Amino acid sequence: MIIVIASIHLKEGRMPEFLEIFKSNIPNVTEELGCIEYFPTIDVPSGLTVQAGNENVVTIIEKWNTLEDLTRHLSSPHMLEYRKKVKDHVENVSLKILREA
Repeated sequence: MIIVIASIHLKEGRMPEFLEIFKSNIPNVTEELGCIEYFPTIDVPSGLTVQAGNENVVTIIEKWNTLEDLTRHLSSPHMLEYRKKVKDHVENVSLKILREA
């Protein structure tokens, strides 16, 4: 299993519209071959000193059967369309591609 942690840094004030666009694409993604789990998360103010919270970051949690499934997902037509829709909302994206240790 492949686990992806995607941190999407948004421009100020863009969170509501970004989440609307993102969530509308979830059914397309979860129907893809190899998708186990795919959902957005946002920081919860916890008061814990080790937490680095940011109100302009959406963290996407993804689980895929194989790296090939993830690669296919990234170039799927609905993901190409999604990226066009959100390009003006996003400052930058970072990915962590992981497997269980």
